[in-house]
Amino acid sequence: MRFKWIICKVVEKEAYFCASRSPHIVDVVLMQQGLHNTPQILCAEVQSELNKTVDAQGNPYDAILLGYGLCGNGILGLTSKIKMVVPKAHDCITLLLGSKDAYQRYIDTHRGVYWYSDGWIRTKTMPGKERYEALLAEYTEKFGSDNAAYLLEMEQGWMKEYNWAVYVDWDMSEAAQQKDYTRQCADYLGWQYDCVAGNSSLMQRLADGLWNEQDFLIVQPGEVICEDLTQPDIIKAM
Repeated sequence: MRFKWIICKVVEKEAYFCASRSPHIVDVVLMQQGLHNTPQILCAEVQSELNKTVDAQGNPYDAILLGYGLCGNGILGLTSKIKMVVPKAHDCITLLLGSKDAYQRYIDTHRGVYWYSDGWIRTKTMPGKERYEALLAEYTEKFGSDNAAYLLEMEQGWMKEYNWAVYVDWDMSEAAQQKDYTRQCADYLGWQYDCVAGNSSLMQRLADGLWNEQDFLIVQPGEVICEDLTQPDIIKAM
């Protein structure tokens, strides 16, 4: 079978790893990281890709895989002319941990978790000394030193809600360095550090076409993704 897999660039390496092991042809389409910050734009950009149901050679896809969770409601309203398969997940961390249950178990026992991963660390936007110094230089250049200090104090305010810097380890080539980086960020911020093993199960089954009802929503042609507030499945199709 031939699948198109639309994913956020933040899970690029993990998706290519799973696609390479799939028995099917899987064409990975990368979307800009950070679109979840503007859900309407995320929805529009992903919908544009969903409308393309054939590959570059004109071969039709059998299904489109969506490598997104709910992501700030950014996937609500999406529809496709062919079958679409979506993991039942809040965000990309669920994909990296292997299930929404694994995600829930961890946050139930750890208050204030900020997740670090290979793709997120590569964005250079993770809370820590590197981010602070980059923002300080940017704000100082734009607004002067006094205003920069004030803006940084305001920007750092939300970090008080967090207590943990947690690295999701898929045992990739730079994992050792990234664990050290996450630990350094935790030390700088006064947070606790933890490392949890990633699990490729959810992403691999998505790429392999093994879609059970517990973990995946199968959206038939013409149906629309909606939020399901009454069930733990998170999303539904109508």
